[in-house]
Amino acid sequence: MDYQHLSTLLWREQELLDLLLFKAEEKQYLILSGKTRWLARIAHEIEVVLDQLRSLEVERAAATEVISERLGTGINPSLRKLAEAAPAPWDDLFAKHHETLLALVTDLRSLSDANRELIDGGLAAIGDAFVSVRTPTAGTYGATGRTDERAHRAVTLDGAL
Repeated sequence: MDYQHLSTLLWREQELLDLLLFKAEEKQYLILSGKTRWLARIAHEIEVVLDQLRSLEVERAAATEVISERLGTGINPSLRKLAEAAPAPWDDLFAKHHETLLALVTDLRSLSDANRELIDGGLAAIGDAFVSVRTPTAGTYGATGRTDERAHRAVTLDGAL
């Protein structure tokens, strides 16, 4: 029974990681399309999934502890170590869970890094745009009754004519 419970938890973890991957891809599409209006919402949705994963992790750790005591694998064994010690068919099933979870986490890290680079690049572009924009000054009035800048342009134009 404990093996089945752990396997069910691992399936749920895979589903949540897959959902998290989907949300990360949604975030990437929003960033690339410039629809930043929805970024706060997607960030909230990602946080909800992460909270669910944290709760599930506590439950999975408890289920793993029960099985690890039975198998004698020591305290807090890795899923790979648990798979090696588990009887058939659980050994194969836990090994497959391990492979799938590892692939999902790898994909998530890659996508997360790509999203972070996109956001950093966007922030750098915004910073560059602000630096390149020259804020107009009110200027001071000269003898002609124009601002110094306008007076300078008028003198330059008068000289050109």
